[in-house]
This record gives sequence, C-alpha cells and structure tokens, in this order.
Amino acid sequence: MVDIGLMDGRRRGRELATAILSTYLSGATAGTRLPTERRLADELGVTRAAVRRALSYLEAEGRVSREVGRGTFLRASGDHADDVGPADVMTARELFEPQVIPLIVVHATARDFAALDRCLDDGDAADNVEAWEGSDAAFHRTLVDAAHNRLLLRMYASIEAARHGPLWGNLKQRNDSPEQRVVYRDDHRHIVDALRARDVRQALAATQTHLERVRANLLGVAGR
Repeated sequence: MVDIGLMDGRRRGRELATAILSTYLSGATAGTRLPTERRLADELGVTRAAVRRALSYLEAEGRVSREVGRGTFLRASGDHADDVGPADVMTARELFEPQVIPLIVVHATARDFAALDRCLDDGDAADNVEAWEGSDAAFHRTLVDAAHNRLLLRMYASIEAARHGPLWGNLKQRNDSPEQRVVYRDDHRHIVDALRARDVRQALAATQTHLERVRANLLGVAGR
C-alpha cells in the first residue's frame, strides 16, 4: 500500500502517478492495459478520485491513453512532438476538434457523458496549473473518444502529443491564472451541455468560442 498521508496536495497526484508507473507499467510494452480505477484504488490504498487524478497526470504527460469503454493503456515512449510550435498546435486543433462535434452528437452514449462529467468535476477540483492541465487534456481527449471512431482517436494522438511538448506546456504555464481556468471550465460545461442536448449548432459554436479564447490567451490573436 502506498503511504500518501504526508503528501501535500500539489505533490499527491504526481507521486501516485509515479507509483502506478513503477508498480504496473515497469517493463511493459506500448498497448499494455492498466487495471481498472477501482482495482488501482484498492491495491494502492487510495480513493478512486485520487487514482483518476493521477491518471490525468499520466495522460497529460503522454504516458498513457484513456479510452472510454476500453480502459487505460500505456503509450509508446518518445511519442512527444517537442518541436511543434504552439501556433501550429492551435491551428491543428481548430481544424480538427470542430469536425468531431457532429459525430459526438450522433454517437455519444450515457457512459461518454458520465466520463465527460468526471472530467468537468476534475477541472473544478484543479487548484494549480499541473492539475488543471491534466484535467483539460483529459476533457478534450474524452470528447474525441465520444465520437467512437478509432482512426480519429489515433489522429488526435498527434495533436495530443504536441500539447505535451515543452513549447506548448511552457506557454500554458506562463498564461495560466485561476481566473482563466474558471473561464475555460465554463466553456467546457457549455460544450457538454450542448452535446447532451444533441444540439450540433450550439455545440459547434461553444467549441469554436473556446478554441478562439485559448488562441487569444496563448498567442494574443483572435483567430486564424
């Protein structure tokens, strides 16, 4: 059992993430599936919420991928697009993410919305930039998961890898603030609300508004 009683809030997620890697993924190959959140919580002696946050850290770092209805899988090492500039990342997101929205409206299940709700809850609980980045990355990947198209999910992995690179990460940290996180959280909720209502037009508008806001915050320009 992992003793996390003395860990402060800022270190807890990363310490637990390290424990998960060393306990379950040491020597494992890409594609190896982790135990369920419930089993990880039982075996490590922590809550499922703590496990979920640790997995968000691992996902944000590109170490694992989480697929709704399938589980959490180890990703190949060296899968980070460290040399991709933030402007290129933003342009790719603006081209890709709105195109997935109609598929989500058609194919998203109750399980997908439950997963999105957990991402929203994790975002509400994030009290520092590291925790927020984990929850934010998990939210956007869960959106793509909800389209139920494995090829699109693989394509999104390239964008996701670039988000884990130092260029994007450093820029996000420099522009982070508690006030900005509140705005982004509201954006995420508007997207989910529109998707749950199966309203393609509103979901697209909410997604585009969010991406424009991210671009303006990070790059200081309003659009492509």
